[in-house]
Amino acid sequence: MDHAARVTFIQAQVACMMAELEAMKAENRVREIQGLSPTYGEQQFLALQEKYLVSHNAVIEYLRD
Repeated sequence: MDHAARVTFIQAQVACMMAELEAMKAENRVREIQGLSPTYGEQQFLALQEKYLVSHNAVIEYLRD
């Protein structure tokens, strides 16, 4: 895979991560309105970077030639 394809893959992974992140935020907001505790906490949000391989170190390693 060439460099441009790798960058495109990372961009797609970030888009997927952002979609999941927004869904998590929406679920937490719904629960807040209902007077319930949030479904997702800080650790679940931070884990998205690893799940989608878009943490700083993962991206640097992936783009390394």
